[in-house]
Amino acid sequence: MKSIFISRHGGPEVLQFDEQPVPTPNDREVVVSIKATAINRLDTYVRAGIRGQGRNFPPPLILGGDASGIVVELGKNTSTVNLNQRVLINPRITCGSCEFCSQKEDDLCQNFHMLGSTTNGSHAEYVAIPESNVYPINSNIRFDTAAALPTTYLPVWNMLLRKTNLRSNETVLVLSSSAGVGTAAVEVSKKIIGAKVIATTSSVDKASKTLELGADHVINYKKEDIHKRVLELTNGRGVDVVVDHVGADFFENAYKSLRPGGRYGICGVTSGYKANLQLGTLFSKQLGIHGVFMGSKKDMEQIVEKLNDGKIQPTIHQVFNLEQAQLAHKIMEERKFFGKLILTN
Repeated sequence: MKSIFISRHGGPEVLQFDEQPVPTPNDREVVVSIKATAINRLDTYVRAGIRGQGRNFPPPLILGGDASGIVVELGKNTSTVNLNQRVLINPRITCGSCEFCSQKEDDLCQNFHMLGSTTNGSHAEYVAIPESNVYPINSNIRFDTAAALPTTYLPVWNMLLRKTNLRSNETVLVLSSSAGVGTAAVEVSKKIIGAKVIATTSSVDKASKTLELGADHVINYKKEDIHKRVLELTNGRGVDVVVDHVGADFFENAYKSLRPGGRYGICGVTSGYKANLQLGTLFSKQLGIHGVFMGSKKDMEQIVEKLNDGKIQPTIHQVFNLEQAQLAHKIMEERKFFGKLILTN
């Protein structure tokens, strides 16, 4: 089968488009014919071998996690999936047997694998995946739309609806609204919760697109001080919740922008791991900090339900053919996009 894989670490040029063996399903697995698969920041880390993603070669590794397609083969003892079913794939494969999985808190499972990172992924014509990681999608849902969901909407759903419990009468600050997590956070905050949204981005064009998504205000962080502008927009009060998937670069200013009793959610560190945390502010303002990594299977079910009902619509920047993966990786690393980058077969 045609696949995008690596045999060594490096820049986009190490991505190979060539034949790899078609996977066979293990017990309780299914094989999905991939129609669309998203590129995430993790794919660039795996390709480059950075941020803990280094590995030994051979064998080669097929990249890719988020995907959608059609079930074409059932492994033994499958019971919840049908042949020819249109499905979305959740790339986080939990163990199913630890304390957290047993208590339906599988987002806390530490014995997990990520498709395309620790096992062959979805940037291919076919992928084998546990049946518990596929979710039926309606016939009217485009495959590229479905593939854009998991790695962006899962942490947003977990953060906003469970960890920080954002409410409709509150204000949320969404950092870097042009990335996949950012666009998802704006949409969920506004369309699902009904909160007031202040977002940050880096250009006039991206600001315009963020406002079209539903943001109430946009701060151009290259020209404006985030903290000062937030205080102006909230009459000195600060925001109730911060959505951070960026990390070090914006943490200090965003953290200061919380009102007393505010909640800070973080699900990524694309700009760096280390930031200064003022502990005095933490306890004196009684702030909450919530780390989020993806979400639970229950979260995914709720997200897919909203997708099938037409309540959410992921933002897609551009769709490429599978063999154009090198170009898509270059665009991601140059940050020349707004929303998701998708590969299709």
